[in-house]
Amino acid sequence: MIGDRIFQARTAAGLSLRQLAERMDRYVSAQVIHKYELGTSQPGSDVLIKLAKALGVKVEFFFRPETDQVVLSQPAFRRKATVSQKQRAAIQAKVRAQLERYLSIESLFPSHRFQSANFPSFAIDATNNLDHLEVVANDVRQLWSLGTDPIERLSEVLEDRGVKVVMLEIDFEIDGLSCWANDTIPVVLVKKNQPSDRLRLSMAHELGHLLLRGSDTVNIERAANRFAGAFLVPREAALRELGEHRSSFSLFELRSLREKYGMSVQAWIFRARDLGIISEHYFLQLFKHLKSSGLHKQEFGNDLPLDLPKRYERLVMQATEEGLISAAKGAEYLEISLNEYRKKFEGRVSDVAMRP
Repeated sequence: MIGDRIFQARTAAGLSLRQLAERMDRYVSAQVIHKYELGTSQPGSDVLIKLAKALGVKVEFFFRPETDQVVLSQPAFRRKATVSQKQRAAIQAKVRAQLERYLSIESLFPSHRFQSANFPSFAIDATNNLDHLEVVANDVRQLWSLGTDPIERLSEVLEDRGVKVVMLEIDFEIDGLSCWANDTIPVVLVKKNQPSDRLRLSMAHELGHLLLRGSDTVNIERAANRFAGAFLVPREAALRELGEHRSSFSLFELRSLREKYGMSVQAWIFRARDLGIISEHYFLQLFKHLKSSGLHKQEFGNDLPLDLPKRYERLVMQATEEGLISAAKGAEYLEISLNEYRKKFEGRVSDVAMRP
């Protein structure tokens, strides 16, 4: 088990055996580390301390119970061709580690408290006709009782329906991935360090990957994009906001809709084109203008609040408050120092002076 954990942490760090040995100032050789990973040799406590420091994990990571281990299905990466196999493996290892912590903290509470994935089976074969994805997105909203109004906190909506949302700081070109953990838990990973509207579109796109299956006639990426737009802004809402036919838009109007629905101006333009609200000619004109003015790379308007999932943090805090884990263990779950943990979560309701 320790060998598997060493391999997982090394992969997540993106290090080769030789690079890890160098980080440890060659306290042990790359060959010896390989033996640890294979389980043919066991590291002593001194080596584990150095391994933990070099890999940026706590020593306790190497002893995490096997019951917390996660197996991922083949992830559907949405990436550029420049992303290497090594980088992909590092991302998968980080996702596994985060999910293991997540499932570990959930195991401290009654299992009936947490909802399993609530997914519609009818969406599976819906990609033969892109226009039909409007119906699919609407059906998902109905199943989840979302109506047609803007979704204020998409990350929380997904997690309330059994989807595990993982956000990581990633320094190379990847927008997200989707997969299943232990064959039953839907997982969405998105790049945290990006604007909120792009982050939300990425979450909706990866949800599309979980729901849809490609076909011979429709590209799955195009299908996921169409689903994402229809899920964030249903057809009924788009027609209500824009009208059935338009010959031009003002920047003020598009900025305002971006802030209301948390969907980028560029995504709104695509949405209007997909619904036939604007012509293909005007669509191309708009993007030509955006490109010439440099706005195709950076959204215009005020920065939107980041749509970050908070459920995992809340569970860690609840477990600490209920005495299920110590504050030190809570800090370990959140991968921060004990002092940071206390500053972040100091104060209880009972400590607050209540005024009449």
